[in-house]
This record gives sequence, structure tokens and C-alpha cells, in this order.
Amino acid sequence: MDITLKQLSSEIGADLKGEPDYVIDSCATLHDAATHQLSFIYDQKYLAALENTQAGVVILSTDYLNYCPTNALVVDNPYLAYAKAAALISSSIKSNGFQHPSAVIGDNCQIDHTCEIAANVVIGNNVVIGRGCRIGAGTVVADNVNIGDECSFIANVTICKNSKLGDMVTIHPGAVIGSDGFGFVAKPNKQGWQKIPQLGRAVIGNDVEIGSNTSIDCGALEDTIIGNGVKIDNLVMVAHNVRIGDHTAIAGCAGIAGSTVVGKYCTLAGGVG
Repeated sequence: MDITLKQLSSEIGADLKGEPDYVIDSCATLHDAATHQLSFIYDQKYLAALENTQAGVVILSTDYLNYCPTNALVVDNPYLAYAKAAALISSSIKSNGFQHPSAVIGDNCQIDHTCEIAANVVIGNNVVIGRGCRIGAGTVVADNVNIGDECSFIANVTICKNSKLGDMVTIHPGAVIGSDGFGFVAKPNKQGWQKIPQLGRAVIGNDVEIGSNTSIDCGALEDTIIGNGVKIDNLVMVAHNVRIGDHTAIAGCAGIAGSTVVGKYCTLAGGVG
């Protein structure tokens, strides 16, 4: 996406030092950036790279402004500003309402006309999908699922029956939402295990991102609930009846046992159990 520095500075709340009409179209490191690209610096160990950069513009704090040989976007938090800028520059075209002929759609579905349904998607009965969603190739959406607006399922995502998802949910390939929790009761005299029906839902809030090959179980009786703004990495296991508070971040290979309650704004590092 082409964007002028005037537009970009307004969007990210930066003080522009340079040419307002200068246009950039992508991002790169200080070392590799070309004149049409944006870069950033947040640590003095990259100072030499800043002094020699060919970037068209650099996001930085006032501490590094005098070392910058090109246009600058001055902010208090360069890393955060870069994240916002990169999201703008790399933003993809919105869903165009295309439905691939190989998609299979069940009965009594309410799918907004602005949704994009890719190849080999299977959608069950009584499914609701809001406006502007992108349902990637090979995705399965089971019966009675409710999906909000502007969601994106990249590819090969599985949304199991009765799950409910809010707006702006992004799910990466291989993730499974709402599969059965691990519920069994021992039979007497060592006769094995009796499966306990998993009757709750998986409920996902707004602005949630779920990484590839992550699994979030449905509840046993109550719902499994993922709050608004939660960010979940790849290969994370969330068991039945778990409740995760708003804006919590969970890194890869974490495992959360059934009925665990995690508060708001928490951080779970990689491999946490």
C-alpha cells in the first residue's frame, strides 16, 4: 500500500520531520531498507545502521533524531508506532464477496454478501457469518456457529459446532476452536473410561488472534471463554471451561488445564503450563 508521510504521521500520531508528500510502500530493516521503504529504531545498538540507512523514512524517538539522514517520524514509543505503521502499509484489500464454486454451504445459513469464501470451504447448517469476513481455503465451520464481522481465517481452520466468535478475530492455519474437552470418568473395576459429553461452547471475544495449530476446547457444561483482545501464539492448548481475561498474551507451547481462570492483561511465556 502506497502512503504519504503526511498521511502516515497523522495515522500514527507522529511529528514529521521531512517531506509530507514523500511516498513509501513497504517496510524493512535499517540495514536493508531502500528509498521507498519505512524502518525504525528503538535501541542504540542499531545507531550505526541508522546513520547509514537508505530508508525513505525512519520512526524514532527524539534521542536519535540528530543521527537520522532521512525523513523521520518522531514518537515517544517507536516500536508501538512501527507496529501501527506496518499494519497500515501491509493491509490487504478488504473482502470482495467472492464465493468459490467448490465451497459447500449448509441449510439456513446467514452469510453476509461481503464475505469471501475460498476453495474447499465447508460450512454447516444454521451458521451466521457477519460482514467482511474472509474464510480461507479448506476451512470447516460446523453447525450452529456464529461469527462476527471482519474475521479472517487464513486456511484450514476448524470451528466446531455451537462456537461463537466476535468481531475482528484472526485465526491461523491448523487451529481448532471448540473441539471436545478431555472429559472421561473411570469405570469400576478397571473397565476403562466413560466419555463425558462436552456440552458447552467455545466463546471468543473481539479482536482476538489465535496462532497456527492452537486448540481451544469447548466447555463441558459451562463455556470456555477467551476475552477481548487476547493474543494466542502457535501450538497453545486451552482446555475445557478455561476463562482468559481481556488483552492477555500467551506465547507458544503453553498449556492451560481445564477450568483455569487467567485474569486480564496477563502474559504467559513460551512453554508455560
